Amino acid sequence: MSKRTNWALILVGAGVAVAALWWVLRPEGLPEGIAAGNGRIEATEIDIATKIPGRVVEILAREGDFVEAGEVLARMDTDVLRAQQAEARAQVRQAENAYLTAQSMVAQRENEQAAAEAVVAQRRAELDAAEKRLRRSLALVDEGAVPLQQLDDDRARLLAARATVNAAQAQVAAARAGIDAAKSQVVEAQSVIAAAKATVARLQADIDDAELKAPRDGRVQYRVAEPGEVLSAGGRVLNMVDLSDVYMTFFLPTEAAGRVALGSDVHLVLDAAPNYVIPAKASFVSSVAQFTPKTVETETERLKLMFRVRAHIDRELLKRHLEQVKTGLPGMAYVKLDPDAAWPPELQIKLSR
Repeated sequence: MSKRTNWALILVGAGVAVAALWWVLRPEGLPEGIAAGNGRIEATEIDIATKIPGRVVEILAREGDFVEAGEVLARMDTDVLRAQQAEARAQVRQAENAYLTAQSMVAQRENEQAAAEAVVAQRRAELDAAEKRLRRSLALVDEGAVPLQQLDDDRARLLAARATVNAAQAQVAAARAGIDAAKSQVVEAQSVIAAAKATVARLQADIDDAELKAPRDGRVQYRVAEPGEVLSAGGRVLNMVDLSDVYMTFFLPTEAAGRVALGSDVHLVLDAAPNYVIPAKASFVSSVAQFTPKTVETETERLKLMFRVRAHIDRELLKRHLEQVKTGLPGMAYVKLDPDAAWPPELQIKLSR
């Protein structure tokens, strides 16, 4: 009995020691009004891709390079595009020549109309003279002063004068129609010039797009293609991340997610750098649960629902630490559910210099 008692005392003492050690080393709970969730650092990814099919001529960026917006990252072959553009420019010159020809044709037709109108005036004068001569002949025939033959000749001259007036008027109408036709050729030539110039501009846009440029500041993650490869439209050449748009995505249970307000303070602690606390702001709370139990009939089950939350890091802070920004790093996100809650000392903002 004495040995059993001793062993029991030893076990009790060991249990008390373990309990005391656990009490000393126990993890401290979060203050009221602060919630935590596991997450991962992410950033907006951008594919640098071709607009039209072609061959990759040169890739200027390497994996890991920091690039600025507008910087040329790769070039595509443009020989065919430049040949097509030269052909389009020749078509522009041809259309411009046709336009000048049409304009000169309009001027020629207008001169012809003026000449035809002058002939009409002349023929009207001749008709007027023929009418007057016929009236005199009619008066003199009654008096027997002129022979009937002259009367017949005057009548014939009148008819001939009327015919020449009609012919001259027809020439005027033909000249007007010629002017309209020439003007339509001018309009057509202008349309051809506009179409040819649009083709030149489109080909120039394709040539410009053959230089693949960085749309934003960021870092190249990896190369998808190599020089010499032929890619289809939309073929990826590089992949980069926008280091000005970095955030952590983490998950919170229903009770905590329902209290997160957009713009709430979030402090991030990364596994790779546990000594630093990074400030962020809640920018998104999912309206749909990510992990849903089979049934949600009880309050306990509803509390198992997890909602996705996103916290963005300030752009100015990111610019000051571009070299340290890396995506994919896991960590913890601590979010204020109560604006009046105080951050514990271990979660105060701590940044590298």
